Amino acid sequence: MENWNRDPLNVFFLGYKAGVKGYKLWCPENRKVVINRDVVFDETPMLPNLSLKDSSNKENQKTRREIKPPKKYAEANLVAYALNVAEDIDTNQEPSSYSKAVSCEDSKKWMFTMQEEMESLHKNRTWDLVKLLKGKKAVRCKWVFKKKEGTPGVEEPRYKVRVVTKGYSQISGVTGVFSPVVKHSSIRALLGIVAMHDLELEQLDVKTTFLHGELEEDIYMQQPEGFIVSEKEDYVCLLRKSLYGLKQSPRQWYKRFDSFMTSHDFKRSSLDSCVYFKKNSNGSFVYLLLYVDDMLIAAKDKREIKKVKAQLSEEFEMKDLRPAKKILGMEILRDRKASKLYLSQKGYIEKVLCRFNMQSAKPVSTPLAAHFRLSSALSPQSDDEIEYMSHVPYSSAVGSLMYVMFGRTKDRVIGYVDTDFAGDLDRRRSLIGYVFTIRGCTISWKATSQTTVALSTTEAEYMAITEACKEAIWLKGLFSKLNEDLQISTVFCDSQSAIFLTKDQMFHKRIKHINVRYHFVHDIIARGDIVVSKISTHENPADMMTKSLPITKFEHCLDLVGVHC
Repeated sequence: MENWNRDPLNVFFLGYKAGVKGYKLWCPENRKVVINRDVVFDETPMLPNLSLKDSSNKENQKTRREIKPPKKYAEANLVAYALNVAEDIDTNQEPSSYSKAVSCEDSKKWMFTMQEEMESLHKNRTWDLVKLLKGKKAVRCKWVFKKKEGTPGVEEPRYKVRVVTKGYSQISGVTGVFSPVVKHSSIRALLGIVAMHDLELEQLDVKTTFLHGELEEDIYMQQPEGFIVSEKEDYVCLLRKSLYGLKQSPRQWYKRFDSFMTSHDFKRSSLDSCVYFKKNSNGSFVYLLLYVDDMLIAAKDKREIKKVKAQLSEEFEMKDLRPAKKILGMEILRDRKASKLYLSQKGYIEKVLCRFNMQSAKPVSTPLAAHFRLSSALSPQSDDEIEYMSHVPYSSAVGSLMYVMFGRTKDRVIGYVDTDFAGDLDRRRSLIGYVFTIRGCTISWKATSQTTVALSTTEAEYMAITEACKEAIWLKGLFSKLNEDLQISTVFCDSQSAIFLTKDQMFHKRIKHINVRYHFVHDIIARGDIVVSKISTHENPADMMTKSLPITKFEHCLDLVGVHC
């Protein structure tokens, strides 16, 4: 890097910064990232070739374990995980520590926000300063900084800070820590009801969420950096309320919120623990969905929503976001005259593209070209390839292209199911996929491999129908709890032989080896709870869930379920 007033600096090229003319460079001398256009590139090798490793050192190398996604984010929850990861995409360069926050250009804003946070903690009597008892240990804490992008026309960008305990230092398995969150299918189901009946939809955000949970154990924490009380430097915080980072915090918050809701005549859905509803004296309903600190409230009358808001504000410190504009990274757009509601992830997609420096990349029409067949043989093989791919956050982009449109068709849950027989080239398991809609609104979908190896296409389709029927039963039950009396659910399949198998009560030798759990579909269909019908392969949108398709077929499948890119 050249400068007219000083000797050239040796720097490392990092990439390009969006919206700025210049290169993003790392300066080892100053230990910081700089932007500069006056650069002369030296393309001679500067780093040793990693592939030329001394073979004698291989004995001392640790065996590399297979990198797998966390089980809790597997299969159906992968999309939810990807949506949450969207909040972690670092496009604003938030400070990673207290020292960096007080020395950056936004230090005044960060300091003001930290003081507000401490005032809130003291107001809630979150802890008492005490001497640490013998035999006890104090968990450490840190400041976490986040600059949240505001919603256009609703709010400006917000600077948020949290005192977070380093909960990984707690002993695992001592206390219950599980805390539910609302299912994404439930969110889409409620939004479908909102569109159908033109309900009012508003949003609330709970401030200092986890501070509202009462702890049942004695937990000690070190004083937050930068706010250590003078003359009490050796004191620690005896926590009275739960804090971010504690393993118990989500659970304690949910227990208190659930107790509050049930005490105010709300009923909790047995199908989703974070869906609440209340029937008013005039027969109308109020719905509330909870996702940690985000709430959606829907009702026909705005006065009912206002009443619920007032009750919540008396118990918790709330931020009223008024009409819902954004939930879990998804923008909510309404066309009330046309009775339509849309979910858009445009902002999230732009963040993902920025993260991978692909703002100018050429778009494609399908996720994967039809001629591709993926297998483990295409995965990284060498140590260098594995090391490189271990740093690629692939799962964070899995849900980035999900668009959902809500429109009007018939009042019933309609499902589509399909399989790709032996589509897994490594384990020879079949790939299954299903998608469910109501009034043209895509509310639930799944694409995964079957847990067992099917011996025929019919067998694979038969087991797939069973999985789809299980989801249909859950969806119908959820809508029933939300006071939506739907017609009999219909599941469409393009395999006539599999449909005959589900309706045939006779025992056959050809199905005696199939796991008993798949045969419950016989009883479901016999009782008339669900109807399984034939559909043409060309009109089955679940086809896109199991295999790569040509552009025209892929776009046709999207149109069938009201998804637009």
